[in-house]
Amino acid sequence: MGVDEHRKNTPGRIRIGVISVSTTRSEENDESGGWITKKAIKEGYDVVFYRVVPDDVYRITETIRKAIHDLDPHALLLTGGTGISGKDVTIEAVRPLFEKELSAFGTLFCQLSFEEIDSAAMLSRATAGIIGKTLVFCMPGSLKACQLACKDLIFPELGHLVKHALEG
Repeated sequence: MGVDEHRKNTPGRIRIGVISVSTTRSEENDESGGWITKKAIKEGYDVVFYRVVPDDVYRITETIRKAIHDLDPHALLLTGGTGISGKDVTIEAVRPLFEKELSAFGTLFCQLSFEEIDSAAMLSRATAGIIGKTLVFCMPGSLKACQLACKDLIFPELGHLVKHALEG
């Protein structure tokens, strides 16, 4: 079965959660998480929750585990905490939970970022993987990075990815 056929056979309503990782933002001033939430709804996805959590490995891990257990989302979209500073711990919190990694996501994101911001793209550690049957995407915290990841990579393939994640 080809890619087009797979895209036609995607699940009906896709449930997503949005998690912003930041110690300086709240839901009221979180530009990136707010944009992802609004764009997802506009694209026809069911946003089952949206949270802002601090840059803390334990809090990030517990938020993800609780969301998956309680809400059973098809996908979690995390923004923030993917850089290289000491406070950036999203990848350290999420990667150990992955059962499978979508290694091409980070590579493709970096390639697209390079076209926009040149060599500064190497500072991103964007990654994605699967926890249980939930897809998890970790993106930088900037609005432009979230728009790039969602518009060019995540939303065009989300139904296709969910279909495969739910198999077997």
